[in-house]
Order: sequence, then C-alpha cells, then structure tokens
Amino acid sequence: MTSRQPLHPLTAPRVRCALAVGATLLLGAAATACADPDPSDGRDAPRRSAPARSPAPAPPTAVAERGFTLVATGDVLPHDSIIRRARADATGEGHDFAPMLAGVRPVIAAADVALCHMETIYGADGDYTGYPAFKSPPEVAAGLRATGYDSCSTASNHTLDDGAEGIARTLDALDRAGVKHAGSARTEREARTPAWLSGGTAKVAHLAYTFGTNVNPLPDDQQWAVNPMEPELITSDARAARAAGADVVVVSLHWGTEWQEEPDEDQLALGEQLTALRTDGRPDIDVIVGTHAHVPQAYEKVNGTWIVYGMGDQVAGDMMNYDGEWDARGNEGSIARFTFAPPVRPGARWEVAKAEFLPQWFDTARGRVVDLTSAGIEEGSRAAAVRERVREVVLSRGAAGDGLTMGR
Repeated sequence: MTSRQPLHPLTAPRVRCALAVGATLLLGAAATACADPDPSDGRDAPRRSAPARSPAPAPPTAVAERGFTLVATGDVLPHDSIIRRARADATGEGHDFAPMLAGVRPVIAAADVALCHMETIYGADGDYTGYPAFKSPPEVAAGLRATGYDSCSTASNHTLDDGAEGIARTLDALDRAGVKHAGSARTEREARTPAWLSGGTAKVAHLAYTFGTNVNPLPDDQQWAVNPMEPELITSDARAARAAGADVVVVSLHWGTEWQEEPDEDQLALGEQLTALRTDGRPDIDVIVGTHAHVPQAYEKVNGTWIVYGMGDQVAGDMMNYDGEWDARGNEGSIARFTFAPPVRPGARWEVAKAEFLPQWFDTARGRVVDLTSAGIEEGSRAAAVRERVREVVLSRGAAGDGLTMGR
C-alpha cells in the first residue's frame, strides 16, 4: 500500500511480429475414355470397362469451436502476518500458501483460464518482508498453481521493490511452478511477449501494465523491465497479439486511487479509450481487469466490452487506510468470471455470453480466503454483510442492466 506516484520513464522502442499462415489444397480428378463403335464392320467394338475411380480425398474435418470460462482475481499482497501464517501452515520447512487459498480453489480450478495478480516480488534465503518494500516467499507461486491459476499479472507499483533481481526471482519461481506471467520481464524479448493461454478452442493473450513503480527507477539497461500503462503501448501490444493469432485479448491494469470505491477519472478515461479501439470493425481488447485500489470497485460494460475497475485484495493482512485506521474493506473483493462463446461468423469477436462476479473475503483471524457465495454463509453473519457490501459496489454503475449477475 503506497501512495500513487507518476510512472518513471519505462518505454523503449518495441517491435511486434505478426504471423501469417497460408495453405493450398490441390484436388485431382481422373479422366476415363471408352472406345467408339467401329463403323467399318457394322459391329459394335468391344467396350472396355472404365477404370475404377480412386476415392476423392475426404475434406479435412472441421474442429468444432468450444467456448470457455475465464476468472480473474485481485491483489496477492503478503504482509508480514500473511508470511507468518504461511510458515505456520507449512508441515515442515518453508511456507505453504495453498491452505489460505483453498476456499476459492473450486471456483478457480473449474475455470478454463484463471488469472491472478501477483503484486509483490519474491525474496530469497529467508529475506522476506511485508510493507513497505515487499519481498515475499517464492512458495507463493506454488500456492497459486495449487489453487488452479494459469497466469499472473506482475506489473504493479511494487514490481521494482528489489530491482531487477527481484523481478528475476519472481518470474523464475512462477516458471518453476508452471504459472505464466505478464507485465514484467527478464529480457527485452520477454517484455514483447504476452502470456499465451488456451481456453476451449480459443487462443488467449494476457497483457499487463501498471500506472507506476513508486520511487523505484528502472535499471538503465532494462527500460523494458516493467510495462507502463501508456495507451499507445497497450494499443500496439493488443493489436500485435491479435495479429499473432489471439482470439481473445485480456488486459490487466494496475490503476486507480487507493481506498476509493468509485473509479477515478483516469480509469474512466482510459477504459473508454481502450474499449473503443477497433481493427476492421473488431475490438482490439476483449476484457479489462483492474487491481491496486485495495477495495472492491464496480464492473461496467463500456463500448460493448467488460471492464472490472478493481477486484480488491484477495490476500492481505489487516489493512490501514490513509487516515491511519484499520479498514475492513482492504480484505474484501470479488472474483470476475466471464463465459466466452465462439464467434457467430469468421472474423467476429468471441462474445461474453455470461458475466458474473463472486464476492470473496480474506478472514485475517483465520488466515483464509472465503468464497462468500458458498452455501455455508449464514444470513446475519459478518460474511453475509461483506457479501452484500461487495455486491452493492460491484453493481454501482449499472452492470446488472447489462446482464452481470452474482455467480455460485
């Protein structure tokens, strides 16, 4: 949790590659001939049997396109208390983050594509710290994978809390755990590459950006290490991903004003700009999911595209707001779930056929994420009150009118 700072210069010239694939199918036909009658002797000449035709090659079998579900969740922000909890949950040495996430595993693991937001970087050799300069245990990555996550956005205002070394340790650990990532990079080539995922028969590109990196400058020789939230860069990246074969482009944005439930002017303006992007009449971005504010924010359909302004924190300790007071909203959030349907015609977009949110809560007393849509939530309980508060915020910009519902 830090104050919002302008982004240090992070841009470097980028080259995007587009792949074109062509195929030609050649069909052959055999010709046959019969002898005409010989008029010289008045008899019909013997007729020769036509040679047997070889069966024509069968046309290639078309693969039926299948839709898919995508879920996205908010900030994973291991404060000191979270690190201690993970140490206690480990059966031996090290840290185990899977138990604290187990409450939402059924939802996450059931999705075809599951996205998280890894706000902090990882430390090493027991050098683990919480706020203000985070260095989390690398076992976080294994916990995320055990929960069912496929990719994490890693661009945040804390991405440079331990310089380029912290980025490398974090991405190395995610790679070892089998979790893809977008938003920060170890090489310039990696910075130019989205996280590629499969959902149904769709090829999904995951991109991520941040409004800033606090007071931490980029290394002089690695100006590409963190993706800045610049409209021109996001536009070029999204179009390059589409040209490279992406059926669905998902953009994670670390943005907004901390502790503010309403999206700020920058969020509204950038959301309007990005959802208006079109190439040959098709939107360049298919969904935007936001993090950073530490509190739940609204969902809204803008220019026909869903924006989740902020999902709140998924994992965090007790949070203090800017007034120096404990703020329960810092442990409240939502899971976004979108069901995509295949295009109705070639060249059309994959449409969101169903849009849902699932309220969640991190119970700091037990150190566990709680799915607030589960059958075990009692009316009148604190959990039920949190669920209602999240619901009101999520629907505060009229998303129910565009079909957003609370999932199960």
